Amino acid sequence: MQDIIVAAHNIRSTHNIGSIFRTCEGFGVEHLVLSGYSPYPTIPDDTRLPHVSSKVTARIAKTALGAESLVPFSHSSGLSNDLERYKKQGYKIVGLEQASGSTPLQSFVAPQKVVLILGEEVRGIDPALLKLCDQIIEIPMFGQKESFNVSVAFGIALYQLVCK
Repeated sequence: MQDIIVAAHNIRSTHNIGSIFRTCEGFGVEHLVLSGYSPYPTIPDDTRLPHVSSKVTARIAKTALGAESLVPFSHSSGLSNDLERYKKQGYKIVGLEQASGSTPLQSFVAPQKVVLILGEEVRGIDPALLKLCDQIIEIPMFGQKESFNVSVAFGIALYQLVCK
């Protein structure tokens, strides 16, 4: 089985984060990094006010259905540094984004060690983070909409990475 780390950067919806947790658990993701303004469950030495932390945790749990307590996760304020550290550990950094030169998901062959980056619901992955990617993959669209919901796209991509 592959070593998969997921980095969810600037995802604003607690429901999307909960769904991402649940999908990570279902596919055996080794670690989930929540960065930027992505909401995250309570962590040791949490600096947020207790009522804020517990409210966010409850909202994530509503969709995660317990996966938030099963999937190892961390909150990062410096994702670029994390990605550089993962690269030194032999991980390939892969962005899930519609971008010039991206590889269609069905043509992508996943490496043994991969960090999959997910970006903001509306604007996608921050351009500075895209520059750190070894490869960018894209899900082809056949309808009139331009993209899938981030948690849906993540499920599609992770299935392809794990089951191909």
